[in-house]
Amino acid sequence: MNSNRLLSLDVLRGITVAGMILVNNGWGESFEMLQHAKWNGMTPCDLVFPFFLFIMGISCYLSLVKSEFKPTPKVIRRIVKRTVLLFAIGLFINWFDNAIEGDLLCFGHLRIWAVMQRIALCYGIVSLFALFCNHKYTIPVVIGLLIIYTAILVFGNGYAEDASVNVLAQVDLNLFGYDHLYHKSPVDPEGLLGTISSVAHVLLGFYCGKLIRQKDIITDKVIALFVVGTILVIGGYLLSYGLPLNKRIWSPSYVMVTCGLASLLQAFLMYIIDIQKKSGWTTFFHVFGVNALALYVSSELLAILLGNLGFSELVYNAIHTVIPPLKWASLAYALYFVVLNFLIGYILYRKKIYIKL
Repeated sequence: MNSNRLLSLDVLRGITVAGMILVNNGWGESFEMLQHAKWNGMTPCDLVFPFFLFIMGISCYLSLVKSEFKPTPKVIRRIVKRTVLLFAIGLFINWFDNAIEGDLLCFGHLRIWAVMQRIALCYGIVSLFALFCNHKYTIPVVIGLLIIYTAILVFGNGYAEDASVNVLAQVDLNLFGYDHLYHKSPVDPEGLLGTISSVAHVLLGFYCGKLIRQKDIITDKVIALFVVGTILVIGGYLLSYGLPLNKRIWSPSYVMVTCGLASLLQAFLMYIIDIQKKSGWTTFFHVFGVNALALYVSSELLAILLGNLGFSELVYNAIHTVIPPLKWASLAYALYFVVLNFLIGYILYRKKIYIKL
């Protein structure tokens, strides 16, 4: 079986992107499970982005193995070009959010970090690791990065819900300035130091990609992912007694638990779809999976545009008249927006247009 075309991997990627769009586009008062944990703790909403990073790690392995991980100038140029492109798209989304309100020259207070920027850095670093480092050191590097990050959190008040003493906030503040940061939590959730544990996160996905590729029998792939996922979830929850789960700071326990859950879900989907051949339900998520980043970016830009034009409020008010409870109306609006983006993706899917960002 061609490992890098496992339908289950595309489906999991699609589930994740659809989930990202869903949780990002509630209107008004949302259910708690569709809101990020304010600090320590984890909600279902906190699973979608880490799942995407985990899948990206798998994809990095399956993509670069085609070139036998040889650091040729062509491969390096492709990695650098994609890293810069993804980071630039993230900046563009942040700029567009200001520009559409008339603030075209918002560069003095343009937020530097966001989801796409973290994706870019993690992709670039892990891809270069794949080319220049021996893959047998993947897990030791993951452990080393998490130990270093744990030390930073412990000795730098990383769990302090106070930007004035939290090392993560202070590093971003001193390097980039207050005006260029996220202001709705004590730390920028996609800030610089959090990239350390995020790279470890993607490397765990990379390691699982290696397992998927190297196992010849599909059943062995499922078992390997199940074992890794179980170890990570148990280990992560044990670690959380000293280092609580925290998405805002991308804590080591959060890395382990979310990677473990992603691995378990991938194993389950692989069993259902690739072994049991029960794939009749997958088209909706496959549409999102094959154009994952393109649809995520379009959803962000579309949300900004429709919100600024007042169309989103009109749709929500119409939904609210039919569904009076605020939380259910918010969920209905989010689902409407997911379907709207699905329709865009479905047009591309039918025309076999796959946009690679």
